[in-house]
Amino acid sequence: MKNLRFKVIKYAKMLNSKKLSALRSGNISAKFKDGFLITPSGVKYSLLRSKDIVFVPLKGKFEKKYGIPSSEWRFHRDIYLNKKDANAIVHAHSTFATAVSSHGKKIPAFHYMVAMAGGNDIKCSKYATFGTKELSKNIILALKNRQACLMANHGQVAFGKNLSTAFELAQEVENICNQYIIALKLGQPKILSFKEMKKVLVKAKNYKKG
Repeated sequence: MKNLRFKVIKYAKMLNSKKLSALRSGNISAKFKDGFLITPSGVKYSLLRSKDIVFVPLKGKFEKKYGIPSSEWRFHRDIYLNKKDANAIVHAHSTFATAVSSHGKKIPAFHYMVAMAGGNDIKCSKYATFGTKELSKNIILALKNRQACLMANHGQVAFGKNLSTAFELAQEVENICNQYIIALKLGQPKILSFKEMKKVLVKAKNYKKG
């Protein structure tokens, strides 16, 4: 568990260094046995210590005496319960993803790399107050057949088989959102057909293995 705690801290700090989230915004978690390890509530990532990382069981309540997890622990838990291939989760308030999400817009197939999130678009979950059951429910709906989604007026969330793949996907989503914003400045971009994206999705499975 100790090594995994340090990995969670490593990627939490990368939220800052890679400019996906500032200070203490966003959160990172990794599945562990019958629960998951998650960044704590209200602590700057630059100050994180191993003992600050909180264990939250998938079933039952966490014990406050062992620390207070991120206020977003609920949707982390629900993603792990609903997505068998989720072993790590990255939630970020990244600039471009947040900008697109503030319009409640999904990202259509203007570029084939949209497929990296698992489908022919990247959906945007409906808005709900942070940390609530409603937000968690909305995110699970937006993640149907997807590994990432935007969160209206909030940011983005991505999951993967480990912290590295989840973080890489979050970076890809941020880059795609940046490109989409630029494309919209030129007008409505051409959208790839469902038929083409179906081909890309097959290729994307091998791309991720590379």
